[in-house]
Amino acid sequence: MAERPEELKKLATIATDLELSAELRIKAMEMLGNIGTHEALLALLELAANEELIRDERNFALKQAREIIKSAH
Repeated sequence: MAERPEELKKLATIATDLELSAELRIKAMEMLGNIGTHEALLALLELAANEELIRDERNFALKQAREIIKSAH
């Protein structure tokens, strides 16, 4: 469990790296959604608020965040 925060940081960094392909950034967001923790939710919401990302990527991050919220109920 100690590796989780480091994993979240790495995935968030990949998701915001505009030098990488959109496919790789989306995959990182998907993996954050699969983690499903509160910290992953916060990371996804931060990505959704990042105006440097493409609108579709921001919407995907928001969709993943929604799925985490739904699964908590």
